[in-house]
Amino acid sequence: MDFMVFRCCTLLGILLAAVTHGLEITSSGSTTIEKASGESVKLDCQFTLANEDSGPLDIEWSLLASDSQKEDKVIILFSGDRAYEDYYEALKGRVHFNSADPKEGDASINLTGLRSADSGTYQCKVKKAPGIRSRKLRLTVMVRPSKPRCYTEGPSHEGKDVSMKCVSAEGTSPMKYTWEKTTDSKLLPASAVLDSLTGSMNVKNASASASGTYRCTASNRVGSEECFLTLRVTPSPNTAGIIAGAVIGVLLALILIGLILFCCCRARNKKKYEKEMSYEIREDVPPPKSRVSTARSFTSVASQRSSLGSMSPSNLHEYIPKQQYDKIPSEEYDRPPSHAPVPPPARMAGPNLSRMGAIPVMVPAQNRDGSIV
Repeated sequence: MDFMVFRCCTLLGILLAAVTHGLEITSSGSTTIEKASGESVKLDCQFTLANEDSGPLDIEWSLLASDSQKEDKVIILFSGDRAYEDYYEALKGRVHFNSADPKEGDASINLTGLRSADSGTYQCKVKKAPGIRSRKLRLTVMVRPSKPRCYTEGPSHEGKDVSMKCVSAEGTSPMKYTWEKTTDSKLLPASAVLDSLTGSMNVKNASASASGTYRCTASNRVGSEECFLTLRVTPSPNTAGIIAGAVIGVLLALILIGLILFCCCRARNKKKYEKEMSYEIREDVPPPKSRVSTARSFTSVASQRSSLGSMSPSNLHEYIPKQQYDKIPSEEYDRPPSHAPVPPPARMAGPNLSRMGAIPVMVPAQNRDGSIV
């Protein structure tokens, strides 16, 4: 029985010695790391070897896929006493072994120029047959808040609610906003209501004492930025006076428009009246007589006068010559320009008339008013 107990203890000691002195990962730091974008980080992976670990040394770092259906991405490798650093295109030129000779027990790597896409779970695997060990680290690359913008919404009048806003365009959540007053008593108004998640601060029933300079700070776990806002609470404007002024202004504008329309209508009617009067004047003026008709009338009058000599005294009283015109047109106006003046017919002597067979007729004498003498 004693022999059997001794043998069991011996075998257990051998097993414990093998386990204790085999390949081990000795790094014991935090496995969760948070860094800001643009910074650098060291992923620690220290190891020790045992005499039993006689195979070739292989060190492999990979980025584990978040989806189990996807493959893990090898980002850097040490094998056959040589480092291979260009396995992962997204980290090309930004990942290196921390030690020039990882065989000395330092399999740690350095990542530079961190980006938000570099966030993920990284695994360090050290193999030296027959020993195999691995370690996982969770890296979160956070974006520090960008410089926020401070502003007020709406008017800042006494007795009214004043709303102040603070917004940072970039930054990894969770973000936190804080407000503080930097002037006077450096105390926020008693009626101020803050929202640390949205960055707004509302001051209820603001008074003149709320005026001053305020500072807003946007922060997360990797950094912070701030902005300043100067608030001036002014007396409320005279609303009744503004309304009255607006009404008066509208009335004056309507009166001015009415005057303009009245003047335009009056000018239009005056122009229309003058145009109608000019038409009436033109209708009253008789048309000018043609030269041909005037000449014919003159010939008719001459023929009528010449026919008086052939009338007897008995029927002379029945014939009353009608005056055709007040006056005979001048010879220069009535004579056509293309015809020369017609000379008056030559008078023939009595014997010649008798010889030609003419019958002498006695013509009674007349005075100027046409009475027979």
